[in-house]
Amino acid sequence: MKQNPFLLTLLLTVLMGCSDANKDVTKVSTASANVSVLPFEFLMEGLDRQRTVRLYLPPDYESSAQSYPVLYMHDGQNVFDDTSSYAGEWGVDESLNQLAATTGLGLIVVAIDNGAEFRMNELSPWENKRFGPAQGKQYMDFIVDVVKPYIDSNYRTKPEVQHTAIMGSSMGGLISHYAIHAYPQVFGKAGIFSPSYWYSPDVFVFTQQHKANLKAKLYVMYGDKEGDGMIADTARMQRQLEVQGHPRINTLFKRVVGGEHNEKLWRGEFTEAIQWLFAD
Repeated sequence: MKQNPFLLTLLLTVLMGCSDANKDVTKVSTASANVSVLPFEFLMEGLDRQRTVRLYLPPDYESSAQSYPVLYMHDGQNVFDDTSSYAGEWGVDESLNQLAATTGLGLIVVAIDNGAEFRMNELSPWENKRFGPAQGKQYMDFIVDVVKPYIDSNYRTKPEVQHTAIMGSSMGGLISHYAIHAYPQVFGKAGIFSPSYWYSPDVFVFTQQHKANLKAKLYVMYGDKEGDGMIADTARMQRQLEVQGHPRINTLFKRVVGGEHNEKLWRGEFTEAIQWLFAD
């Protein structure tokens, strides 16, 4: 039977995510000087696991007294450093350093590593018969109840909902969609890249039953070469949000011509998404 190369590539990316199990330890880190790995792992009590958290501080953080909005990102291995990534980094640190220099926008970014073999389970609050039990609620509770309080207590943040964003791609897009609807008192902005709505039809039911704050900003982006399912599912979600009455001014769906399901697409769209989400 002839195999679909797109589906094979997508499945490999989803399964492996950003695991650094096969990284080349001889490589030199590509992370900027204002990126660090927090010196201890956080305990995920609901899942009895520990997790590495990476941190980006704005270039002027040490020389200023101001507080900053915070962006929480999934698949932390893939956010700043090519040596820890599975399929290439997003270059978030370089992009934000450039934005800080040209526009004055300063953000703190908190990147939570994925759980490797647990990635699919942790990044979905809904069970999938093929991939197993859902652990997304426990994962998000970990971010909301453990990571965020630590960051707000130890760094100069703007902790309010309107200054707190969440972002991810693929399964990370799915859990970011869930987060903006499940925690409307915590997250006021979401970057939802190439969301894996295919993983469970429950996402549509949940979205109808748990509406995001009407002031929340949702940036949904996907490529037109990610497959018919991606196009159909995101179109369905766009129609649903419109029917539910989420303000169009706070919702942006972008279809990228030639975009494929990979880090090249997500890295290339990051800056535009950030500028739109934090335009206020």
